[in-house]
Amino acid sequence: MHRQEVIHQLELIYYPILAALGVPVNLVALVILSRGKCGLSQCISRYLVAMAGADLLVVIFDVILYRISYIYFRGSFLDITPMCCIIIVLLNAATDSSVWLTVTFTFDRFVAVCSQKLKTRYCTKEMATVIIVTVCVLSLLKCIPLYFVFGPRYVINNIPWDCIVKPSYFSSFGWALFAWLHRIFTPLLPFILILLLNILTVRHILVVSRVRRKLRGQSSGEKDSDPEMKNRRKSMVLLFAISGSFMLLWMTSVVYFLFLRIKNAYYYKGRHDPVFILQQTARMLQLLSSCTNTCIYAVTQTKFREELKNAVTYLFTRIRN
Repeated sequence: MHRQEVIHQLELIYYPILAALGVPVNLVALVILSRGKCGLSQCISRYLVAMAGADLLVVIFDVILYRISYIYFRGSFLDITPMCCIIIVLLNAATDSSVWLTVTFTFDRFVAVCSQKLKTRYCTKEMATVIIVTVCVLSLLKCIPLYFVFGPRYVINNIPWDCIVKPSYFSSFGWALFAWLHRIFTPLLPFILILLLNILTVRHILVVSRVRRKLRGQSSGEKDSDPEMKNRRKSMVLLFAISGSFMLLWMTSVVYFLFLRIKNAYYYKGRHDPVFILQQTARMLQLLSSCTNTCIYAVTQTKFREELKNAVTYLFTRIRN
């Protein structure tokens, strides 16, 4: 079996499974986190709820309405050119929102750890709401020009069908600039910012931990009984798990972006081309990131596990009755 056939067969199975998992796990995360009983601050909870909502929209628009529809339901009303363009705009806006909400959450935790002066003003539920709304609105505005990038592949009975990139997109300096900025803002810049913020956060934690240990008269070999450091450690485990998962699953997309720019390989010859295979692999891993946060909460947050267990128990009780 050729490589392109392997990729195609994998897509036939992968995207339906991703949709079947992605919708319920993000809905569960939305319900549990919005109840505010997971022992997290209201600021953190609002970021996590917003991230779960954005991830859910990624699964709906990108996985279900775009990819599964293209594979299994060709010729449906979703393939009419205006509808196809709208879906492309919305899936990109949802992806941008998900990515940049991860960045803002990382920055929020960086401020909370590294600047007590800014923490009281910045790390509040009101500020979190303002930032979440701003990120979502800007993400949508940024992606609206994508609607005008695509035209119909063919016209039947005066109805335009399917989406194909217009020739002017490749010859216009304005569109070339837009393409560069679009890809730099997602995923290259968020990837760099999350990496940088995590490095600075870890550096600060190590310095503060060393100072507090000395002040408390503890040697490095003794058990750390500092309650503030324990609480901070729990918060950092959540942060590093979320940002680490994001960086791992988006790394292939970053490599793909850099490869295209360095090699000038903007076209591929067919489904057998390694560039096409790299592109599809990057997209599959990128979309997987929209389903991982709930698993991270379940692994790292004891109260989230308790709420999840209670929800499952209640559901089974209702079904039996």
